[in-house]
Amino acid sequence: MEKLSAVIITKNEERNIERCLRSVSWVDEIVVVDSGSQDRTLDICRQFGCKIIETEWLGFGPTKQHAVNAATHDWVLSIDADEEVTPELQEEIKTVLQQNQHMNGYRIRWLSYYIKKWVRYSGWNKQYKLKLFNRQYGHFNDSLIHEKVVLEGPGAKLKHVLKHHTYPDLATFTRKMDSYAEMGARMLYEKGKEGSLWSAYLHGMATFIKMYFLQLGFLDGKVGLILASNYAFAVYYKYLKLWEMTTPAQKQ
Repeated sequence: MEKLSAVIITKNEERNIERCLRSVSWVDEIVVVDSGSQDRTLDICRQFGCKIIETEWLGFGPTKQHAVNAATHDWVLSIDADEEVTPELQEEIKTVLQQNQHMNGYRIRWLSYYIKKWVRYSGWNKQYKLKLFNRQYGHFNDSLIHEKVVLEGPGAKLKHVLKHHTYPDLATFTRKMDSYAEMGARMLYEKGKEGSLWSAYLHGMATFIKMYFLQLGFLDGKVGLILASNYAFAVYYKYLKLWEMTTPAQKQ
């Protein structure tokens, strides 16, 4: 079987990291790239014998690529600290690496936990991410947020899910929303996009309609309504920040 490195980026993840590390304890190597954790994250990683690299925050894409570059083996499983490999997915990964199916990468579907419920609709049921790949043929792009793996050659989807323990409470969502909105607005600004109050409102409304109605978020019950509302506000806030960046301050 091909040897496999799990690569993880962290910052203050003591709440999640042990669960994540236990779920990948079967791989040949675990690489952790940390960007200034001030909690017990690195102590927990040392207990699992991880290869630890400390660096400044470079943005999601560049930081994850830094972890990939630090791996010993060509096949890498890029997993976030709040994700968990299920036993079923573990066996499936071992099988594809052993059978050498002439694929350069594999997309894995998320099963996400939001506040108090596993989300089955709202568009999250169709979220596949390229998590398992041969680094000779794949690399992360340079996006500060919403990063993805660019893959050369054939890829496939795996059957079993990766559990994603996202946003356990509203406070966590609110904290992350502000930083994500800032990075998202900055990316749009650097592409020459201009913002307006009307654009912010329309993008927010479109997000709610898409998630709650078109992607059947109402079937997720109260959590589906909260999810669509929060994501709509997050998108609105991102475009509001873009408007702030592109609108000159008025003189008194």
